[in-house]
Amino acid sequence: MLSVAVIGSGPSGVYTAQALLQQSLVPDVRVQVLDRLPTPYGLVRYGVAPDHEKIKSLQNSLRAVLEDERVTFVGNVGVGGADGVSPARLAELYHAVVYCVGASADRALAVPGEGLPGSYSATRFVSWYSAHPDIGADSFARDALAARSAVVIGVGNVAVDVARILARGAGELRRTDVPRAALRALEESRVREVHIVGRRGPSQARFTTKELRELGALPGARVVVDPTELALDPAYAAPDGLPGALPLPAVVRRNLEVLRGWSVGGGVGAAGDMPGSADAGRRIRLRFFLRPVELLERGGRVAGVRFARTAPDGAGGVRDTGRYEDVEAQLVLRAVGYRGVELPGLPFDPVRATVPHAAGRVLRGGVPSPGEYVAGWIKRGPTGVIGSNRSCAKETVASLLADAAGLTRRTAADDPLAVLREWGLRPVEWAGWLSIERAEAELGRSLGRGPVKIPDWAGLLAAARDENG
Repeated sequence: MLSVAVIGSGPSGVYTAQALLQQSLVPDVRVQVLDRLPTPYGLVRYGVAPDHEKIKSLQNSLRAVLEDERVTFVGNVGVGGADGVSPARLAELYHAVVYCVGASADRALAVPGEGLPGSYSATRFVSWYSAHPDIGADSFARDALAARSAVVIGVGNVAVDVARILARGAGELRRTDVPRAALRALEESRVREVHIVGRRGPSQARFTTKELRELGALPGARVVVDPTELALDPAYAAPDGLPGALPLPAVVRRNLEVLRGWSVGGGVGAAGDMPGSADAGRRIRLRFFLRPVELLERGGRVAGVRFARTAPDGAGGVRDTGRYEDVEAQLVLRAVGYRGVELPGLPFDPVRATVPHAAGRVLRGGVPSPGEYVAGWIKRGPTGVIGSNRSCAKETVASLLADAAGLTRRTAADDPLAVLREWGLRPVEWAGWLSIERAEAELGRSLGRGPVKIPDWAGLLAAARDENG
């Protein structure tokens, strides 16, 4: 039997487990999927916006893998760090360990004022309204949403997600699994203007057309695009591609078409600005060719962002023009990308923020380390969409299976879970997760809603221990 531990129960981890189950080279495989959290699904649970129900439904296919009799979910088990199991000790329990720990840190802007109150990473905001237990239920409820104007720096799907949540009426979120404290704070939010700002042009923005169009479908919100900023982008004037250059990708052409419609038609959402609505007057401004250089301060907290005006440099990048613009904002959310975090006991490339590897085999001193593998963002960096993790996982599993004959000659624990308990850990197994699901469904029923997420460690662990429901 080949005993494998997969560290992380998000898409990359579950796709790794699935690839191990579907292969035929090694007939007897047992997989334990370990996660620091007592809940499975990773970013599908804690990173997908609550109003994106179709994407969240991906949990159903992940669930089918985790419920396979050859797979064991082991939550509430950290790896690395003072309270976690070290990679060296994990290697004592399994023939192979595949690390699928993602890229949990956000990239900094590295500008003055970034640490002011009112300045946050978009990932923190997403984790808050997604009920991640590390964040806490009230972290944004106190004063962040008292802002009149918010600036979201970045032009990818995360930036569009957080802007949409800020501009969406809280009543529409009541049917989702947003936790109580977050829903209450969003109901009381004073944010009426949201700026989404990128340092380059619209043809280089990273959002998908579907995400972009959703902004224009928000009832009571108005999307505003400056036609002069769009015109700075050479691709905007030549939507079929510049002479002598490759044709524009289809997604870029579609995005430009949407933006062109907003700049000409005034950008009114599905219901326009509705007088008398609790959400009347909310505006989303899409801005381009602005590079943040400083967060401005007033009264000890963020009061705005100073941007340098940029322009195309003719080589695919931008140059500063020497002109500046200040945008008022009492809330700033940076959405400029993710970064991998070093896991104590594993090698780490600080430049790429990934674990050095060869086709998924972890490299120590440039040499493959027997039994250690990586998949997902910690392997290739924070690129691609959720489905990109399938091919990434398959490559790693192919390497693992090629090594299987040697791996199975190593000693592995007969019952790794029992050993983890002997080491003082309190794993949450699948029955514990099902108990959490029941508790969240009951919480929702008590509030007249569908399932509502439990946002704190104590609540999750208490629900997990009540396995008899």
